Amino acid sequence: MTPGWLGPEIARLRSAYAAGRLPHALLIHEASGAGGEWLAGWAARMVLCSSPREGAPCEHCISCKRAVQGQHPDLTFVRPVEASTQIRIEQVRELGAELALTAHQGGYKVGILSPADSMNRFAANALLKTLEEPPQKTLLILVASQPSRLPATILSRCQRVRVRAPQRHEAIAWLEATRGPGEWGRVLDILGPAPMTAAATDAAAVVEVAAEVRRGLEDAASGGLDPVATAERWARSELPLRLACVENWLTERIHGRMGDRTVFTEVRAGAHPRGQGESLDLRQLFGLLDSVRELKSSFDAPINRGLALESLLRGLETRGA
Repeated sequence: MTPGWLGPEIARLRSAYAAGRLPHALLIHEASGAGGEWLAGWAARMVLCSSPREGAPCEHCISCKRAVQGQHPDLTFVRPVEASTQIRIEQVRELGAELALTAHQGGYKVGILSPADSMNRFAANALLKTLEEPPQKTLLILVASQPSRLPATILSRCQRVRVRAPQRHEAIAWLEATRGPGEWGRVLDILGPAPMTAAATDAAAVVEVAAEVRRGLEDAASGGLDPVATAERWARSELPLRLACVENWLTERIHGRMGDRTVFTEVRAGAHPRGQGESLDLRQLFGLLDSVRELKSSFDAPINRGLALESLLRGLETRGA
């Protein structure tokens, strides 16, 4: 089912293609999980479709079906492989060599890099050559939620398409239509306005993990948790989801502290007194939040995540929340 919030972007791309004005390189700047990769796949089907331009993609011809299945010979996806969080230079070089070949069906050759902002410096430099000297009838699509991480030389050679985060009712309606009834509202509360990410999950399992993490954090804050055993268990199962839940929990407390704080308008010689029950100040909360976000960004680094989680839980235990 076509996500309704992508309608304006679909219309603009279809109009440009029908008029013969589609650029050779697109940068889809998406709100994370909002459908940037879905739109990239749609654009690929549009140019590979066997139907006339005005009706493409028809979604019924052999080309469209092969593209959906990831089996079209003129469509290449480039993503981080295995446990890596980076797109590497070897992958980009292979993509450039593939795009330089004659299309099997005599039409377009399409390459999709997602997330393009995961390219390391060497991969980005390798991609630049393809962008500067694109073969005829080539469409290169970069999907990124943080395009500022890409070199300016790449950004300047791509036409940008912005994909906004959908409204909550749009996301829930699409999830119910594609995945069926479920606790999608609660899932979006946990994952953020990212319906494409939510669609790839088991809604009930996400809600269950979130509840478990919340109980663990409350226990840690009250000193009733075994941080070693909990950290080891969390590090082995659903770690990205658990870190998102920890981030949400800390953010809630930061908002609570900021909303409950007394504003002092006069200068004091000594420290301002804490509010009732405020055992963990904003600086400490932000420090813990920074630790969580650093751990989230370190999945490609050889670190002991169990020890990092244990340190975080001990921080809650010794300071209280």
